[in-house]
Order: sequence, then C-alpha cells, then structure tokens
Amino acid sequence: MILGRIVGTVVSSIKHPVYEGKKVLIVQPEDTDGRAVGRSFLAVDAVQAGIGDRVLAAREGNTARQILGTKDDPFHSVIVGIVDQIQRGQTDAS
Repeated sequence: MILGRIVGTVVSSIKHPVYEGKKVLIVQPEDTDGRAVGRSFLAVDAVQAGIGDRVLAAREGNTARQILGTKDDPFHSVIVGIVDQIQRGQTDAS
C-alpha cells in the first residue's frame, strides 16, 4: 500500500472502453508527516476520493483488476481508501 495525496484529475475524451465512467486521479506519494516522496502516478478511483484527500493506493495490477474489473482489464493502480487520520505508536526511548 502507498500513502499519498490526490493532487489532480485526468480527463480523456478517447480512452480504452474499460475506463468509461471511471475517474482517474493523480496520486503524490507522501510520508506520514505529509512530505512528498517519489514521483506521482495515476490511479483509478474506487472510493470517491477528491483533490486534497489523503489516500491509500495499491500500485499492482492484480489488486487493481480484482477491485475494478476482470483479470484481463488493463488496470495497474487503484485508490482503495481515504485516510481519516494516522496514529503512530510510542517508541520506548529507554
């Protein structure tokens, strides 16, 4: 799973038929403190996320196809959750 933030949307007038009616968003990976890490990527929205939302994304074709379509559909990345908050456990400093 990849923690990230939605930074934009993608609009396409001509696309593969399996993308009809699906929203494609730009995900910027980030660390738990909200700092951008790595390069942004495109993912199909499965949870009604929007710009500014912190999300969990899977960047693996099999996971994306299981959530969005069939085993032959050309999906690679999918947004699987909207993050409400992050809690980190306390570490023992002694």
